[in-house]
Amino acid sequence: MSAPLRMPGEEKKRSPSKHSITIDKRESINVSGVTDVISFDEESVIAETEMGIVIIRGINLHVKRINLEIGELSVTGEIDGISYENAGAIGKSKSLMGRLFK
Repeated sequence: MSAPLRMPGEEKKRSPSKHSITIDKRESINVSGVTDVISFDEESVIAETEMGIVIIRGINLHVKRINLEIGELSVTGEIDGISYENAGAIGKSKSLMGRLFK
């Protein structure tokens, strides 16, 4: 059986991989489904996932492992909070960055 026909310019959509977040005792966090890491420092890690932008906040945060080929991110430190932003918010960096640095 042949492959389905596509119109010129029509790209094949890739199916989303599994996205999950696992926190262990507020000391470490593992995120899957990561497509990019936007920024990180000792107080926050901002990553783009297939489900939107994830912002991890805490104290003494350290990126233990980043593997974008398989979409995994591992962070250690004192985890204070996690929040999501819409994936479209990355284009509106003023509002995203404005909220981060209030």
